[in-house]
Amino acid sequence: MLIRIDPRSAEPIFEQIVFAVKAALARGTATPGDKLPSVRELARDLAINPNTVVRAYEQLERDGVVVRRQGSGCFLTDRGSELGLVQRRRQLQELLRRAATDAFHLGFTAAEVRTALEQSLEQLQFDKNDQGKDRP
Repeated sequence: MLIRIDPRSAEPIFEQIVFAVKAALARGTATPGDKLPSVRELARDLAINPNTVVRAYEQLERDGVVVRRQGSGCFLTDRGSELGLVQRRRQLQELLRRAATDAFHLGFTAAEVRTALEQSLEQLQFDKNDQGKDRP
């Protein structure tokens, strides 16, 4: 799995790593069962402090995206969030509210935001007809 960061970004590096892993799963370029690079390996490849990688991996573990196996490393899971449907919907609404607010301040219209969201979903290869029962 290729993880890239932008050291000039205002987003903390550990959050960039978390997003990169989640995005790879969403795009299908990474699959459940795949092993993440070791902390040392990723820190070396990205030229960052290993503690930053540890923080990212801990966040991924809290989010249910990875599972740690003692002595073997971190592996991607397929279990998704353990939060209930109501909590997941609440988090989704908060994420979208924040994105819409930021888009407004960047000068975009509601129609432009809708179009951008659709394009983002298409890039992640979400099936528009997939209305999974346990999805929000």
